[in-house]
Amino acid sequence: MKYSIMDCMEILSKGIHRVLVPLDSNVENTSGPELVESASAYTMLTQMDLVSFFLDQSSHLQAILSCTVTDLSAVNDNVLAITSQARVKDAVKCMSMAMLNAVPIVEASSDEEDHTQLVDGKNRRVVGTFSASDLKGCHLATLRSWLPLNALEFAEKIPRTPLFASAPARELVTCHVTSTLVQVIRMATTRRVHRVWVVDKNDGLQGLVSLTDIIAAVRAAISTS
Repeated sequence: MKYSIMDCMEILSKGIHRVLVPLDSNVENTSGPELVESASAYTMLTQMDLVSFFLDQSSHLQAILSCTVTDLSAVNDNVLAITSQARVKDAVKCMSMAMLNAVPIVEASSDEEDHTQLVDGKNRRVVGTFSASDLKGCHLATLRSWLPLNALEFAEKIPRTPLFASAPARELVTCHVTSTLVQVIRMATTRRVHRVWVVDKNDGLQGLVSLTDIIAAVRAAISTS
């Protein structure tokens, strides 16, 4: 059984980061990239693979990719953040409770602000990104030494540690509400990030465009064209 790109897009546009796609199947009544017991082999398809495919097909998708992220309703304007004074241990706890994989780090507004909680990041200046993936592979002793750091110190420290010596230099990946979808896709695929923060001219946070948002926007545009 063959699975179309639209089948895969339907699943990956719901926030699932990767799917196993059967390479063949004797089951004729199944649909979508789901596990099929009779398949002899599978291939893994990720959100990044699919978004990269959009770039490869840019000549066919030009009408969609040339639209702005705003016109395609690809911007999620409800973004929770942590302040630059939030401790790593508090950031991890907050993200775990909210089931978030990454959050923007926004400039702390005052010493009286509660830095142990997630805050509404709207219009606040973005200064970094705190991602759970940065903690993967850390030795327990190293992780414990990082817990007292504030989130911004941690984000700046990561590229200089031996564990991440081969990683590219960290930089904030941002776009604007007027950025085209193809510009955002290029940012995401080049920097290998799963979300791009949307900011105004003063770096004030306006929202985010995730790989999920990109896939959903392209799928919706194709379905209505």
